[in-house]
Amino acid sequence: MAVAYHAIRRSEISRKDVAIVLGCGPVGLAVICHLKAQGVGTIVASDFSPGRRALAARCGAHIVVDPAVGSPYAAVPAKQQGLTSLPALYELGVGSMQKLRRLPGWSHVYRAMDRLGATAPKRPVIFECVGVPGMIDGVIGAAPLASRIVVVGVCMGEDKLRPAMAVGKEIDMRFVFGYTPLEFRDTLHMLADGKLDASALVTGTVGLDGAATAFEALGDPEAHAKILIDPASQATAP
Repeated sequence: MAVAYHAIRRSEISRKDVAIVLGCGPVGLAVICHLKAQGVGTIVASDFSPGRRALAARCGAHIVVDPAVGSPYAAVPAKQQGLTSLPALYELGVGSMQKLRRLPGWSHVYRAMDRLGATAPKRPVIFECVGVPGMIDGVIGAAPLASRIVVVGVCMGEDKLRPAMAVGKEIDMRFVFGYTPLEFRDTLHMLADGKLDASALVTGTVGLDGAATAFEALGDPEAHAKILIDPASQATAP
């Protein structure tokens, strides 16, 4: 939960932003829990597993998507969708210029709007929580313009991406790892105070003698997400 909290803080997401969580394993589900706790208004979750999608909804996702059937970006409500093509961005810029030039002192008005962030196109904050080769490039290719991508998943092998695609879309990409001592402390307090609900993640508990069985059970994404080991428990199967 502290890892997910670190990712949320690094994302600088606000309540009015759209959050898209790709991958609903333990980390992705933890990210959703934190997004809910922070009051983010629109949370879209995407995973191939029906069981993980169900857990995502329990954790607080407002929209769940099977990526084999539909796009998580297209699932965002129409009023909150960002621009998906360069011509649309060009039209926004030229159209705004034509309208603003009719106003006396338009540059001062535009400068004030720019300080408030009102001139930037709508963009989602995307949490990549899968960590397999090709995932980052796929997100860059499919994401709306000006999206912020927070890479939470850990890809252990070599990977490739197309910088020109990210440049053309002005993608903001951030990589996150671990957590600070203060984030760990604050996460514990949020759990203890009931401000953060992680109960949906815990799908089973075993004692020390059940650790090997727990790892076997975690191989099935439809059965379990997070299994806790309780030394006081005598359970050998989750």
